[in-house]
Amino acid sequence: MDATRTSRLTRRLRAPNPGPMTLDGTNSYLIRGTDAAASVLVDPGPLDESHVAALVASGPIELILVTHGHADHTAASARLAALTGARVRAFDADYCIGGAPLRDGERIAAAGTEIVVLHTPGHTADSLCFLLPEDAAGDADSAGADAGAGSGSVLTGDTILGRGSTVIAHPDGTLGEYLASLERLVALGPALALPAHGPTLPSLAEVGAQYLEHRRRRLDEVRAALATLGVDPADPQPAELTERVTALVYPDVDPAILPAAHAAVRAQLAHLAAASAR
Repeated sequence: MDATRTSRLTRRLRAPNPGPMTLDGTNSYLIRGTDAAASVLVDPGPLDESHVAALVASGPIELILVTHGHADHTAASARLAALTGARVRAFDADYCIGGAPLRDGERIAAAGTEIVVLHTPGHTADSLCFLLPEDAAGDADSAGADAGAGSGSVLTGDTILGRGSTVIAHPDGTLGEYLASLERLVALGPALALPAHGPTLPSLAEVGAQYLEHRRRRLDEVRAALATLGVDPADPQPAELTERVTALVYPDVDPAILPAAHAAVRAQLAHLAAASAR
């Protein structure tokens, strides 16, 4: 399995784990400067031996970083650490192997370039993005990718996907944190967005703004659903409220992603309840 060039500094190997929540599969990224002897691997992916073998065959790996602790991103971490000798670093110490937890704003010099750690909670509490300020569009796989040339790139994990929207894994992730994280990413400007699922996107600022608009529109729809049901967001919420609101806001949802819709509504209800209490 050959890696796909996604920017000047990055290549992508997609794991064979497609599904409703993983889209085409989990994207494992290899970061490597022109003269570097080894790569940094971001998101080892699921424990699939064909995927692990392809990553090992890609060349030496000096460091492994993970965007967050979900198994489709981290299950292969221990196997790859054992095969390559690379340390594994994450925001949550539970997902680190031989390395210290990552810190927001940390600058890592590795693989012939600089990697800036951005803590972007919301999807999960431990979600990270990785900014490559020295990167630029190369043979990226999205139309118009050259728009990101000179603006760097950002590996967005599950905070921003190549298509569709991100699940807020409530209560670990919260909508308030997620909105703040999106605003932080939008402020980075028209960098390439390299998501953990789906294709490369040409402008982080543009897709981030679209995500913000989508979330705010959904909040308005949840408010309207509560009004229809005669429920005040500040009142104690009955156990069945999530299902009732989901039926109004997501009437045609695919049963395969109904749990994700329920999770989104729980996060939205919690956000509105907290706002009402202030």
